[in-house]
Amino acid sequence: MIKAFSIQRGLFSNTQLSVMEKSVNIMSLLKRWKKSKLGADQVASSELALSEGQNKNLFLAHFKALRPRQWTKNLIVFAAPLFAFELTLQACLGSLLAFLMFCFTSSSFYLINDVVDVEADRRHPVKRKRPIASGLVSIPTALGMSMILLSSALIVGWWRAPRLGLTILLYALLQIAYNLRLKRTVILDVVAIAIGFVLRACGGAAATNIVLSPWFLLCTAMLALFLGIEKRKAELRLSEIKGSKSRAVLHRYSLPLLSRMEGVATNGTVLTYALWSSGPIVHGASTPWMMLTLPFVLYGIFRYQLLSDPDEIARKSSDTEKGGQTERPEEVLLSDRPLLLAVLGWVVLTFCILLLKSYGWIT
Repeated sequence: MIKAFSIQRGLFSNTQLSVMEKSVNIMSLLKRWKKSKLGADQVASSELALSEGQNKNLFLAHFKALRPRQWTKNLIVFAAPLFAFELTLQACLGSLLAFLMFCFTSSSFYLINDVVDVEADRRHPVKRKRPIASGLVSIPTALGMSMILLSSALIVGWWRAPRLGLTILLYALLQIAYNLRLKRTVILDVVAIAIGFVLRACGGAAATNIVLSPWFLLCTAMLALFLGIEKRKAELRLSEIKGSKSRAVLHRYSLPLLSRMEGVATNGTVLTYALWSSGPIVHGASTPWMMLTLPFVLYGIFRYQLLSDPDEIARKSSDTEKGGQTERPEEVLLSDRPLLLAVLGWVVLTFCILLLKSYGWIT
């Protein structure tokens, strides 16, 4: 009996040990499974984060291809209610719609322009970083985005006002002519840039049913011509530093020629603005008190010329690519504090004059 009990006890011990060993094995397998699952989750999370980062970078590249910094040029559509002193809610909404439509249109042609000039941009020290030139945005995708933006601008423009739609259409035709021929034709290239600004101003007037002063339109054309000439000066100077010309038209320009053209455009800008600000007596602004804003205009023009001066560029920075900064007016406006303060000063003083006139304190 004792022997049977011992045998039974041994069997029980062996069974218990076997169960314990199996439990340990199961627990070990569970731990391994948890670790493997945790590792898989970490890998999946890393892949998801990487995918999200890539999608974000891809979205930013496509958005950057639209050149949103260039949209500051379309702010001139707000000049119609501002210069006419008709800052009503309806006028502001109409100007906002015109601004968006011109942003769509200009971005569509920036995409086309970058596609056409992709090889030249790759040789440019700054433009080679653009999304299309660097390969971040494919050419078919860029062309598809361009068609969607342009068709949307034309449809919405005609829906808002036929004159706005016609202005956008004329602007689009001008951009086609510019990309195909005018940008390679000396003098006409900067004239086309000036006409583009005038069409933007007319688009803002069409969207708000405001009649603009002819002096204001001439001033807009002269100022745009001035900026276009400054852009060519910066491009030519940077090309001479680098030893290669990024644009074919630069072979027909020289710095002395552009300096003489700049002088004509500067005089035209100041004279036409002075005539417009003289008041209703010359079919200009609605009050002669706008003459008080003339010093801000003069300072802004002189400041821009200072920033484009080679000696000033050399004094501020030894980086040769800084020599091409004034070929991008929107960056100069946003980065130079004195110039930005001059623009803000002009806006504040104009609003003060508008407020005083609305209360009848000035005429």
